Amino acid sequence: MPCAPRERIRTPLLQSFLQDAIYLIPAVLLSLSFHELSHGYVAFKLGDPTAKQAGRLTLNPLAHIDPLGTLCMLIFRFGWAKPVPVNVMYFKDRKKGMAITAAAGPLSNLLLAFVCMLLFVPVLAYAGWTTIGGYFANFLYIMVLINVGLAVFNLLPISPLDGSKILYAVLPNKIYFSIMQYERYFQPVLFLLLWTGLLSRPISFLRDAVIGGMQFLLQPFFALFF
Repeated sequence: MPCAPRERIRTPLLQSFLQDAIYLIPAVLLSLSFHELSHGYVAFKLGDPTAKQAGRLTLNPLAHIDPLGTLCMLIFRFGWAKPVPVNVMYFKDRKKGMAITAAAGPLSNLLLAFVCMLLFVPVLAYAGWTTIGGYFANFLYIMVLINVGLAVFNLLPISPLDGSKILYAVLPNKIYFSIMQYERYFQPVLFLLLWTGLLSRPISFLRDAVIGGMQFLLQPFFALFF
């Protein structure tokens, strides 16, 4: 009988996790896929066919998902997917091309978050918290949180995140190409920062600030429905 209290505790927790998973899993898969597709598409438009040849110009999550990065997205609300292969030799200006390609992912997530927030209030106004309306509203809300968090996380100037590639674009060529050669060695540092939780508070603060800014911009639109 001593197990009974534990079971009563675990059951609500399990139910809560399963309920969250209904929204989280599709939101995470869509957000990560949209992020990586944007990288690949912009690189392709700049002259690099590598991502297209690798089958990465798709929203199919199987082409993009990194197991560890996806797990971090589900637990911490920020993470990563398999990096889209990019060959800077195809770019006319390698530094500029890499910076634009890197910026495409986070900017696409901010755009997706803005669209989801734009749809959130009309859905509530017309569908309410009915079964279908409530599910879609919750999904849109989770999409906003995940996409803004993903954008903020990836814009941090820590290699190998997108923000570092944007920062490197303003560095002298000698320093830039030297750093790019050793970029993969910075990844353990990023994992350490994530593991210790040192990034959690700054990312949450920046995410909430960005969401607040979006809400402020959309306030006149929201007023039309209430």
